[in-house]
Amino acid sequence: MGKRYVESAKLLEKNKKYSIDEALEIIEKMPKAKFDETVELHVKLGVDSKHAEQQVRGTVVLPNGTGKTLKVLVFAKGPKADEATKAGADYVGAEELIPKIQNENWFDYDVVVATPDMMGVVGRLGKVLGPKGLMPNPKSGTVTMDVTKAIADIKSGKVEYRLDKTNIIHLGFGKVSFGAKKLQENYQTIMDAIIKAKPAAAKGQYIKSVSVTTTMGPGISIEQ
Repeated sequence: MGKRYVESAKLLEKNKKYSIDEALEIIEKMPKAKFDETVELHVKLGVDSKHAEQQVRGTVVLPNGTGKTLKVLVFAKGPKADEATKAGADYVGAEELIPKIQNENWFDYDVVVATPDMMGVVGRLGKVLGPKGLMPNPKSGTVTMDVTKAIADIKSGKVEYRLDKTNIIHLGFGKVSFGAKKLQENYQTIMDAIIKAKPAAAKGQYIKSVSVTTTMGPGISIEQ
């Protein structure tokens, strides 16, 4: 535990749950790191992700963005490739990118978008892109003919939320420098989306626990 972490932890009462407003005020008071830390959200849900009908996954555009400019790779051909370039994609290509990704471990991008006709090609990268969470998916809006909208959404602060194997959603929702008001707006937008995405098959308490933390800081439990 670093000195800064210990100092930050002193601001918290043991076993206390805070309102999101209180938690964000505490984050503002914490000793600052040498970089602009990401503020992270961790939500444990009362579902079983092993069952397809209890999966929770979707996307939401944060009103204040994420504070990070994401690099976008688009798999497209012909006019759609031209459209992607005009829309601000960082990289655009087709089959020729396969060996670069497979053999050179090229991952200088944060999101991969593909037109539906390119999914046969992209499918060959499943074993490489899948584990990194980079595989395009229709549910997250990254398999689409509307590449302009997909790129605009990603660049403006669209984030994907999805359960991990322990039924927890982990998500960065802004930077410490945003201040409490903007972070609160982003937090509320995500929580509303997660609540709306409750599967019909989910029984009992849906939201088990919520906590927020900074990249290097202690977790703060949020009351629901």
